[in-house]
Amino acid sequence: MEHDLYGEGPLLIRDVRLESGTVDIFVDDSGTIAAVGDGVGRMARSEADRVIEGNGAIALPGFVNTHTHAAMTLFRGYAEDMPLQEWLSERIWPVEAHITPEDIYWGTKLACAEMIRAGTVAFSDMYFFMQDAARAVAEMGLCAVLSYGFIDLFSEEKREAECRNTEAFVRSIRNMGNPLIKPAVGPHAVYTVSREGLSWCAEYSARLGIGIHTHLCETEKEVRDAVAQWGKRPVQILDECGILTPRTVAAHCCWLDRDECALLARRGVHVAYNPVSNMKLATGRALPYHWLKEEGASVTLGTDGCASNNSLDLLTDMKFAALLQKFAWNSPTILPAGEALSMATSAGARALGFGNGTIAPGEPADIILIDSRAVCNTPEHSVTSNLVYSCSGSVVLTTICHGRVLMHNRVIPGEEEILREASRAARKLVERTAEERGPPHFPPDV
Repeated sequence: MEHDLYGEGPLLIRDVRLESGTVDIFVDDSGTIAAVGDGVGRMARSEADRVIEGNGAIALPGFVNTHTHAAMTLFRGYAEDMPLQEWLSERIWPVEAHITPEDIYWGTKLACAEMIRAGTVAFSDMYFFMQDAARAVAEMGLCAVLSYGFIDLFSEEKREAECRNTEAFVRSIRNMGNPLIKPAVGPHAVYTVSREGLSWCAEYSARLGIGIHTHLCETEKEVRDAVAQWGKRPVQILDECGILTPRTVAAHCCWLDRDECALLARRGVHVAYNPVSNMKLATGRALPYHWLKEEGASVTLGTDGCASNNSLDLLTDMKFAALLQKFAWNSPTILPAGEALSMATSAGARALGFGNGTIAPGEPADIILIDSRAVCNTPEHSVTSNLVYSCSGSVVLTTICHGRVLMHNRVIPGEEEILREASRAARKLVERTAEERGPPHFPPDV
């Protein structure tokens, strides 16, 4: 029945391994896990339209990437080894100023294919032309929380335009009627959004009950500039504007102090830790995970965009997440492997509102199968340690999102076209930028 796996209908996954032992998993036609256990296959075989033979593969909840700019896959390798401000002003912003909706579509499809290949089933994205990103995500079958990057640059005229853009984007997502794709508001950061803009985003998200996605305390300069300009640190500014809520994902958070960690925990904010991006752009300080953990804050894992990470492989980022904490805070016991894995599964799923990130009856069937016979998984003193410290996304054999098989035995339908068209879009984008290059500026209004 393998040729029917990418279709619809009840799904039976046989002979896979959980911590509890070897089990079968039955997924009903709504994409929900109906049963897990020994003998489930015998009972459900007649009900299943599709069957996957696990052959002893390790079953895990799918990974969740809580912060990225998906279409920046088109910039992979384009701007390297530069100081952050020069990287932005001389390379990233000029090319972004020439990006088109079609570029966003193919860049997002490429990102989705890369994430599927590495076991990611859900992600939180902030960028431009997000209706076109949503179209790509819907076709690829992933879960996503999508936000239009709100940047008013302290201009009243631009703020009004960004409010209209955000409202139009949210309407378009809701009109899709796709339960796997949710809208959020995306106030970029305190240095690109006015207090009035931040307050509008907070009020609008509360009124509609949708999420908030923002950057927070990524660099020391961001904090110093906020204090110099407004006499307040970024966390206080966001809090006063109503941005810090249980619906909020705050990316980076490298330069928090202890009291700010406690405040984020009290407000229920989900922190998105982006270790690879932070190291590559030399943000100068690792996320204070130990303080956040002690305060009971929710910490999740993100890759950031491919311009500042080059990869969307969360398994690789789990290793960097753990090692950076140990090195930066001089503690070999901080962020053990099990906590890194939980960041990328259960914590991320809860942050984005896609279940609890567990393989259990009643949960969304967001499941990946890992090659237990891979070199990096041998020997098996600890499956979790192997996954976090030894393996990369190449060990993912099968990716299932809400019961839909997106990849099986490393095959993603339509991948060749995506690679071809994304490469073409990236080449044309760079050519347009070289021909029309002017002074650095942000992308045009959507």
